[in-house]
Amino acid sequence: MFDQIPLSKSREKNYDTLQGAFNGLIDAQENRITNLANASALIYYFMDTINWAGFYLTDEEDTLVLGPFQGLPACTKIPFNQGVCGRAAALQKTVIVDDVNAFDDHIACDARSQSEIVVPLIKNGETVGVIDIDSPEKNRFNTLDQTMLETLAKTLVDKCW
Repeated sequence: MFDQIPLSKSREKNYDTLQGAFNGLIDAQENRITNLANASALIYYFMDTINWAGFYLTDEEDTLVLGPFQGLPACTKIPFNQGVCGRAAALQKTVIVDDVNAFDDHIACDARSQSEIVVPLIKNGETVGVIDIDSPEKNRFNTLDQTMLETLAKTLVDKCW
């Protein structure tokens, strides 16, 4: 069904389509893991030049564990303040890394990854998880990606937590 939706050359249009598709799916389902799995699949399909898209969820105090994702197998646990995901979780702010090789504390799960964006999922002042997206291209992510993914993050938190 979604594979019949043509991708646009406009990232903004693709994000709008992604958000609309996700809203339709999430309204029909209450299960958090199901919704996160569908969200990771839609992100992976509608975003160009990425090689990993998924979620890490807060499992125990200050630890993220691997959630639903698309891409190669990944690290299973990441402490807050470690790597890009841990930093975004601890700071409760989106982190964009243009070149992961220049990020001192980068955790390499896929050697092809060259840039990364991580958007925290915040509920009542607590980090409940992060959206993590990697690209095989340097400088892949920008403020449009940040804005649109933060909107998706808000939808996820509002509907799933």
